[in-house]
Amino acid sequence: MEGTGLQHLYLTDEHNQFRQAFRRFLEREAVPYFAEWEKQHRIPRELWRKMGEQGYLAPSVPEAYGGAEGDFGYSVVMNEELERVGSGMVGIGLHNDIVIPYLMDYGTAEQKDRWLPGCVTGDIITAIAMTEPGAGSDLAGVRTTAIRDGDHYVLNGQKTFITNGMQSDLVVVVCKTDLHANPPHKGMSLIAVETGTPGFTRGRQLEKIGQHSQDTAELFFEDCRVPVGNLVGEEGKAFTYLMEKLQQERLIVAISAQIAMEESLCITIDYVKQRTAFGQPISKFQNTRFKIAEAATKVEVSRAFLDQLIARHMAGESIVTEVSMAKYWSTDVAKDVIGECMQLHGGYGYMEEYEIARRFRDIPVMAIYAGTNEIMKTIIAKNLGL
Repeated sequence: MEGTGLQHLYLTDEHNQFRQAFRRFLEREAVPYFAEWEKQHRIPRELWRKMGEQGYLAPSVPEAYGGAEGDFGYSVVMNEELERVGSGMVGIGLHNDIVIPYLMDYGTAEQKDRWLPGCVTGDIITAIAMTEPGAGSDLAGVRTTAIRDGDHYVLNGQKTFITNGMQSDLVVVVCKTDLHANPPHKGMSLIAVETGTPGFTRGRQLEKIGQHSQDTAELFFEDCRVPVGNLVGEEGKAFTYLMEKLQQERLIVAISAQIAMEESLCITIDYVKQRTAFGQPISKFQNTRFKIAEAATKVEVSRAFLDQLIARHMAGESIVTEVSMAKYWSTDVAKDVIGECMQLHGGYGYMEEYEIARRFRDIPVMAIYAGTNEIMKTIIAKNLGL
């Protein structure tokens, strides 16, 4: 399935031409190898560099640093097409549209000169380290510290569930630079740590239920000395920066969930037309037809809401409440739709050789990362005055 007619609200002919070119690139360079990447638990660096060579990394980066200086519409197209390949491609979207905006909007001129060109070529893979073993949705509970010592910060702490954790060359770390701040979140800062910095080590590559090709890792900082010049933005402003950027991050998660259910519905429609039982295609049974009709309706309603939010986000509106709605709604509905699609595959739906099995195990985590759906509902309720 493609998007609804509402995409004209934010996609131009140039965006659509870009989509066709990027889709051809992925069909050539990613689709044939994706199943193997799932087994290897890694998207190879070779793909990152090929994307960089073709101008498919960091589309929003200014031309001065080698980027295309494109609007968010290009990011929408890329995230949709990456999700069509598989949810394990999520680390590329994180690099493009979640980490790099912190460097672009809060980084110094020297930091941009040093890091952004490599982010565009694929020579620098980025990650952001928020979550800790004891701090997830409650960011104020972060315990990783960065104590100023002359011209360096000394980092100590542990991060977990870090997307791109094993391959990243540059990690933006959420840490506490003021241990006595009141309230605690006012003492949080962002510090960029480069691979090879003494005291920075990687732990396990974590074994996940789904999204197998996306490397997810533990990170450790033990007396890790980072130059003061690697502070991103101002000391004590991290919580504000994170809140400013979470609207886009959560919108991207909603986009991924939307594509996941659209693709699942498409492959299920094809399957029920071909699969026969009791002498006829199972698409002829009333239960099948009703289940498909219900799923298609949910997909279309979700898409219509999402499209108008993308348009509003691109217009610069603050739509934190609505994006929180879309993030929780799309990911919950996607779990429901994909579950029904798997059921309609019967026993074959439980076999790894069928794409629906992968979609079924990849989708649940979308209701957890970028803020759990329970946190989304808390934000919505608060913003409604409750």
